Amino acid sequence: MHNIFIIYTGGTIGMVKDPESGTFIPFDFELIEKNLPDLSRLNYKLTVHSFEPIIDSSNMRPSIWLEMAELIRDNYELYDGFVILHGSDTMAYSASMLSFLLEGLQKPVVLSGSQLPIGEIRTDARENLMTALEIASAKKNGRSIIQEVCILFDNKLFRGNRSFKYNSDKFEAFRSPNYPVLAEAGIHIRYNEEVLQDNTGKEFISHHKIDDRVGVLKLFPGINKTTIEAVLNSDVRSIVMETFGSGNTMTDEWFLNLLKNAVDSGKNILDISQCKVGSVELGRYETSQGLQSIGILNGYDMTFETAVTKLMYLQGELESQEEVAYWVQQSIRGELTKND
Repeated sequence: MHNIFIIYTGGTIGMVKDPESGTFIPFDFELIEKNLPDLSRLNYKLTVHSFEPIIDSSNMRPSIWLEMAELIRDNYELYDGFVILHGSDTMAYSASMLSFLLEGLQKPVVLSGSQLPIGEIRTDARENLMTALEIASAKKNGRSIIQEVCILFDNKLFRGNRSFKYNSDKFEAFRSPNYPVLAEAGIHIRYNEEVLQDNTGKEFISHHKIDDRVGVLKLFPGINKTTIEAVLNSDVRSIVMETFGSGNTMTDEWFLNLLKNAVDSGKNILDISQCKVGSVELGRYETSQGLQSIGILNGYDMTFETAVTKLMYLQGELESQEEVAYWVQQSIRGELTKND
């Protein structure tokens, strides 16, 4: 008997159509086996914790991330694995943050959801949930095969902090272009064992501090000085700067001076690319050479979701800006690949 802990936060997967109004309403996930009778054929003992009230994923926030992490910490020894049912819009943010909050995981934490409600005829909810449960219970030689936070969608398992939602209209909603798929579900679930995290022997630690003082500066041709100053002068500890190509920016002296002043004032500025595939390579082109000299940090191939949540996590753990600057450029949960 596999013991699986299901955390239902909300989202499309838990909706059914109200026959009277015709609108979609959440159903009681405590009755999950009644709604999915196929579950009774599996050797699972399911415990369901539903958020009350349920949360539209657009309303996701740090306090909910901490609550999810605490639920996993408090139940860690009691269950073989964890499935979090979550709205897809901010799922990549939650998966990224949980990967940082849950250090040394030796059990799977699988986030999943659906594009159509569970009561619809062509829904992807049933397949996603059943596959997520199977992955959450999968073991080899007495050990969980998956020992990290993942996203399961459309028969593909992705590392959570390498993923992003790219499509709101297809069942294939997520991608992970800079890291291989962890597993694919066909007739059998085939695990790509060479790229899985192995935390065997590590201590499981649940962290519980988040500092959300993070800003975002997305560059575009013609962005004006006033807009840039507003972001750089905001009351934050760090700024994620979304740049062009492999980390390039405009080279105007006034722009570089603004960045330098922000860095000199104690702010960390992390350079990530607006491109979904590839990595920041500071100094490769003239348009990024000046950034290195003024202390801009290299975000390598981190997703935007990971860059934001990693800074929030590090700032919660570390008071020193210098330590945050060092660790944000290191791979601590498999979230980046260094190219230098």
